[in-house]
Amino acid sequence: MHNSTSSSSLGPGGLDLSQVFFKSISNTHPPSPTKRHTKISVIGVGNVGMAIAQTILTQDLVDELALVDAKPDKLRGEMLDLQHAAAFLPRTKIVASVDYSVTSGSDLCIVTAGARQNPGESRLNLLQRNLTMYKGIVPELVKYSPECILLIVSNPVDVLTYVAWKLSGFPANRVIGSGTNLDSSRFRFLIADHLDVNAQDVQAYIVGEHGDSSVALWSSISVGGVPVLSFLERQQIAFEKETLEKIHKQVVESAYEVISLKGYTSWAIGYSVANLARSIIRDQRRIHPVSVLAKGFYGIDGGDVFLSLPAQLGRSGVLGVTNVHLTDEEIQQLRNSAKTILDVQNQLGI
Repeated sequence: MHNSTSSSSLGPGGLDLSQVFFKSISNTHPPSPTKRHTKISVIGVGNVGMAIAQTILTQDLVDELALVDAKPDKLRGEMLDLQHAAAFLPRTKIVASVDYSVTSGSDLCIVTAGARQNPGESRLNLLQRNLTMYKGIVPELVKYSPECILLIVSNPVDVLTYVAWKLSGFPANRVIGSGTNLDSSRFRFLIADHLDVNAQDVQAYIVGEHGDSSVALWSSISVGGVPVLSFLERQQIAFEKETLEKIHKQVVESAYEVISLKGYTSWAIGYSVANLARSIIRDQRRIHPVSVLAKGFYGIDGGDVFLSLPAQLGRSGVLGVTNVHLTDEEIQQLRNSAKTILDVQNQLGI
């Protein structure tokens, strides 16, 4: 398929009307060389990819958005649908192609391409169906955008982030998985719902695998700056561990429930990934629980493994991992989560 962008060649013989529609002012100079043109590419225009693309557009994050997919008709249809909303959106150039050259010069490449998760299917079961696909995607992105940051969204995200890192040859700070950023949002929502407060006032993290072995960091939860568990202890207010575990179980099962009800997840992950893109593109230096190279943190060893830890994100990708205090029990759970991922990785042979 061909790229489609806006054209001002509407006059006779293809005359470029933009050259005659406006009259130039005198004593002009070319644009400042310091002006930066930002570009994000989204690989995969399924429900998740399009939710991400749509959210990025409405939040005015980039000058150019490129879409890539293996299905040309679906791809062109999605591109045109977004372009037709131009009158309601910030001005953004939208291009699309089955050819990865359309991603050239991207600051951030977001990979959502992959097999859809079936109802009741573990994220880890998706690995073999997605591994071959990544061998065709990642080298092409590196070829056309050698300085980009890779943001992996496809599941199982932790293992595929490792795969993308190995295939790309990029330094670890420039390969990030969406990880438990959304899990943590679900966690914050459930805690806020229990306490009847705004979720934005809840500081809480899910770390480890984006999946069944994830770890809820109860010891570091705070609401409005007040550490919750230590406050309850000081006030001699009893709480049951079973209640906490029930909330965590709801977080783990949330995606499965949505998939069983509507067939897929889309809007929440769209907002989550756009949130990560903003922190990276705008150099916000915000803390997000995302999948990073975790070897050496909290005693995690045995091999290179990507799993979610609270990390500071900016224009160069991962700027550092926050030194969050974990209890001995949480550290052991995190190591177990790392082992779960490594057991799968060791079967890949890359």
